[in-house]
Amino acid sequence: MQPQGRPRRQIEQALRPHPPLRYETLSDPILVKRAKDGDECALEALCERHAPRVNRIAGLVLRDPEDARDAAQESLAKLCVRLGQFRGDSQFSTWLHRLVVNTCHDLHARRALRMSEPLGALHADPVAPDDPVRDAALAELRGELSNCLSALPAAQAKVVVLKDAFDYSFEEISAATGMPVGTAKCYAHRARARLRTQLPAA
Repeated sequence: MQPQGRPRRQIEQALRPHPPLRYETLSDPILVKRAKDGDECALEALCERHAPRVNRIAGLVLRDPEDARDAAQESLAKLCVRLGQFRGDSQFSTWLHRLVVNTCHDLHARRALRMSEPLGALHADPVAPDDPVRDAALAELRGELSNCLSALPAAQAKVVVLKDAFDYSFEEISAATGMPVGTAKCYAHRARARLRTQLPAA
């Protein structure tokens, strides 16, 4: 009769805890995928990684440091909201660059409508700065200009505002928008022609 063998001891190995995920080491495609799936830490890491780049782009496109800061912050907010629109057809950095540049242009256009005088329509003889009649006329003219620009195609309105309100050269507009210089000139011509028919003093 053979002696019974000793019962085998069940060796229980404690599961090794997974080390915390280091988001800063993950590539952009992985962070984008995780962020799209609802990983807020991945989205935060993506924003932190590209914030310096966003600031640099905004600073190159916009001349005013305060405007650049506002545009950079708005761009990062748009990144969080619009990341689902990124389909991966290009690099994430390329998609983000376009988003920042467009945000800068939109901010320029909004502030131009609120603050700038209408495209040469106000270059008249000097009048007392506290003239209430003149102030009322300017307010009415700004309102008319805003309505006219809103009726233009977005690309034309953007070009004419950058050119005539902010004194951008066509080369600068081309670099900022990505459109050829010839296209920018064409858009400016069309926008001005349409504005002249609606703003006789322009």
